[in-house]
Amino acid sequence: MKYSIFGESHGPAIGVVLEGVPPGLALDLDAVRFDLARRAPGKNALSTPRREGDEPRVLSGLFEGRTTGAPLCAVIENTDTRSGDYERTKDLARPGHADYAARMRYQGFNDYRGGGHFSGRLTAPLVFAGGVAKQLLAQKNIYVGAHISTVYGVNDDALEDWESLRACAAKDFPVLSDEKGAEMQQAILEAKNEQDSVGGAIECAVFGLPAGLGEPDFGRNAEGIFSQYLFAVPAVKAVAFGAGTAFALMRGSEANDPLYMDGGVVRAEQNCAGGINGGITNGMPLVFEATLRPTPSIARQQFTVDLAKGENAVLELKGRHDPCVIHRAVPVIEAAAALAACELLGI
Repeated sequence: MKYSIFGESHGPAIGVVLEGVPPGLALDLDAVRFDLARRAPGKNALSTPRREGDEPRVLSGLFEGRTTGAPLCAVIENTDTRSGDYERTKDLARPGHADYAARMRYQGFNDYRGGGHFSGRLTAPLVFAGGVAKQLLAQKNIYVGAHISTVYGVNDDALEDWESLRACAAKDFPVLSDEKGAEMQQAILEAKNEQDSVGGAIECAVFGLPAGLGEPDFGRNAEGIFSQYLFAVPAVKAVAFGAGTAFALMRGSEANDPLYMDGGVVRAEQNCAGGINGGITNGMPLVFEATLRPTPSIARQQFTVDLAKGENAVLELKGRHDPCVIHRAVPVIEAAAALAACELLGI
């Protein structure tokens, strides 16, 4: 499958076109709505107060509840926009945002309202696409789950199994340890009270991928495929597989995953490799951690430039913004991982 996302944060709607969807899938739209609700804003003090229903409307590719094989197109209306919040600062490049880069790339014709096409709002149609991918994977007994692994230095418990991640999906703040989750939420609220924001990381795992998928070279490398999908998610600035940067603190005797036979199946005693060796899956859960930067839109005074006047300026942002996006981003990372897994499988 190939997907393309369209729309802008303050336009009439956003959406996605999925091409190459296998025909005959009995699409469970309630399951897709569940993931969209996990991502949706406006639910508590940890998120932007912008409220969007995020009800997907399928325009094509679905007939009598099953996919037809034609391009699957879904749109989600934007119903709670306040574009006037951005008029005053349209020429002031927001530090940390894509404002300046987008202005250069699109010669000033990009939609600046709410970040336009660069907004985290565009992750809603990505979640729709990922919801379709998850259902295709489930037909092959392959499942994707994630949890918040860290927020501003507060770490969640270590990942154990699929069941623990599945339980996280039902939580408003998806962590394995609710005690650690409370500490994370306190850090977010403290930053919000100080007109600031915080970042964090999400650990995600794909269970059930067979060994032997991928290639060692550019283009079909398993880590490369997943990274391409993950870095298309706004705010993702780092991706690490398995032990990730902790490999720099290990010896080979610690980092190597000892193998053993289990009923005719090769397994590993640990999973530092994150389910990938040499760019190819090894049959263990494919595990990675995606790090997301702090939300760039903060109420604190910041130094920037006025792109219209070509001079230094001071920026004071108004409007509705997340003090942290990490808890809303969990289903987004799952969606990106599900789409990457489909590509790896050749779906």
